Amino acid sequence: MKREPPPADARGTRVALIFALTAERLTAWYEHAQWPTEAQGASLCADWLARTGRSLPLAGRRHLSALSDRLARHIAATLSREAGLYTVHEMMESLDPNHDSEVGRTLMAECERLLDDDPPPPG
Repeated sequence: MKREPPPADARGTRVALIFALTAERLTAWYEHAQWPTEAQGASLCADWLARTGRSLPLAGRRHLSALSDRLARHIAATLSREAGLYTVHEMMESLDPNHDSEVGRTLMAECERLLDDDPPPPG
């Protein structure tokens, strides 16, 4: 029996989207020295949700994109390039639910804190 994914507006889904968007942003930064825009992050978020038949309004996706941008830039500014590459590798690996990583757990908790400190817009 196939489990239905949680709603797109569920707290856990939003936290996971911030985490995944942060990993994508860091990958783009370390591979191409470019930061994706807020709109690009919102579009990527829509694509991911659409794969499971879910959606969020644009304002909600842009909010998650902005939070992920804030976290990604903080990580890049506070770690050496080598440590940043390791961190983004661990984050990408942690997107697999079977992968257990202290780095992944720590950054997932940071994504939760970001969302709690700056909740999504209503609607």
